[in-house]
Amino acid sequence: MKKWRCGVCGYIHDGDTPPDHCPKCGAAKEMFSEVTADAAALIDKSRYTNSLHMELHALLAKIKEAAQKGEDDNLDPGCVGVFKKALAEAGVLQGLVKAEIAVHLSKGKWG
Repeated sequence: MKKWRCGVCGYIHDGDTPPDHCPKCGAAKEMFSEVTADAAALIDKSRYTNSLHMELHALLAKIKEAAQKGEDDNLDPGCVGVFKKALAEAGVLQGLVKAEIAVHLSKGKWG
């Protein structure tokens, strides 16, 4: 499928033709240019990678929730230690995911 980039705001449209107006900034159809095949492939790849980052972030949120419940349960010091470590590491990994997404946004790789 063809991709079109708004020359005003950078919005990417998927379709055979550009939209009549940019849904993001309202620019006219004439402000869109067709994205090259190589660039379109990179946009698709970036979208896939970004979806994996979002999935990972959601799974880490579930890990944090379970770890907090385990810590609150406070069965014994060994268990609490595992839950505390899981909670801390999941938080670190979520921070890395957020940082990577921010890099993608700054480089126009969100698409």
